[in-house]
Amino acid sequence: MSYTELSILSVILVILIDRYILKSRLLEKKAYWTAYAIIIFFQLLTNWWLTSRNILSYSEAAIIGWRIASAPVEDLLFGFSMVTLTMSLWIFWGRKGVERD
Repeated sequence: MSYTELSILSVILVILIDRYILKSRLLEKKAYWTAYAIIIFFQLLTNWWLTSRNILSYSEAAIIGWRIASAPVEDLLFGFSMVTLTMSLWIFWGRKGVERD
C-alpha cells in the first residue's frame, strides 16, 4: 500500500472514529477548525524545514507528487488524522472522567 493510500485511509478512519465511535464530532465545531489552522501552520513550517534540507525524503513512487511547502500533500492528510484523533480521544476520555493519578 502506498503512502497516498495509507494517508487517505487514515483520514477516512479518523472521521468515522470521531463521529460514530467516540462521538466527539470535532469536525462540526468552529473551535476545532481554529485550532487546526494554527496547528497546520506549524506543520507546514516543520515539513518545509525537514524536506527542503533533505533531512527527510519520500520515494516518488509512493506519493502522488503534489507538494506543499516542499513536503508531500499526504503529510497534511496524516497530520490531520493525528491531530483529529488525539483531540477526539482527549474529549472522549474527558467525558469518561479519565484522570492521571
